[in-house]
Amino acid sequence: MAGVKKTNAVRILENLKIPFELIEYDIDEKELSAEDAAAKTGIAEERTFKTLCCRGDKTGVILVCVPAGRELDFKALAAASGNKSTELVHLKEVQGLTGYIRGGCSPIGTKKKYPVFIDASALAFDFITVNAGQRGLLFKLAPQDLVRAAGAKCEAFVR
Repeated sequence: MAGVKKTNAVRILENLKIPFELIEYDIDEKELSAEDAAAKTGIAEERTFKTLCCRGDKTGVILVCVPAGRELDFKALAAASGNKSTELVHLKEVQGLTGYIRGGCSPIGTKKKYPVFIDASALAFDFITVNAGQRGLLFKLAPQDLVRAAGAKCEAFVR
């Protein structure tokens, strides 16, 4: 694809020989949500996963992927990740922790390896999309391949 930067996430999936498609879409700096990505790509919100950077009171940073249009259940994430409580990491910390900017956070290829959790609803689909490490760029891949690449655990994390 011309003009697409080879992100760390793209390189990792290529090295693992995981099949994926890259989907580019135009971004609006004021609207960097997964809901906007779903609308612009025409892919249903329940198949379009956003990556949230969270922090557990015991384990520290955790990445969690949940479908667009849904809210993270922090209690469920805490229970699954061995924490008493979890919260979103402050936006100004995300780039320093992950190497990714808001609207371009992928669960794969972060600066440091963090635990990754993916909402179990992903497993109901033949493919889902998730950020590929750059604003306006999504991976389209089998959810099981994302789980393998990210070393993720799957449970129900949305309300």
